[in-house]
Amino acid sequence: MSANLKQPQFIVDENGNRTAVILDLQSYQDFLDAMEEMEDIRAYDAAKSLNDEIIPLEQAIKEIEDARG
Repeated sequence: MSANLKQPQFIVDENGNRTAVILDLQSYQDFLDAMEEMEDIRAYDAAKSLNDEIIPLEQAIKEIEDARG
């Protein structure tokens, strides 16, 4: 197998159905990076949809510290 795969390679079952994929390491890392970015975007969108009051970071830290006692 080539160490510099550019296209994904598929493993198929006896019926020709794709069951797994082989990616080169860079493509795999790019995929993981894209997934992480999508998770960040979803978290941002979810937080933004809450319409919570925006407070300064310093105030948030103080409130957290005060709650801890």
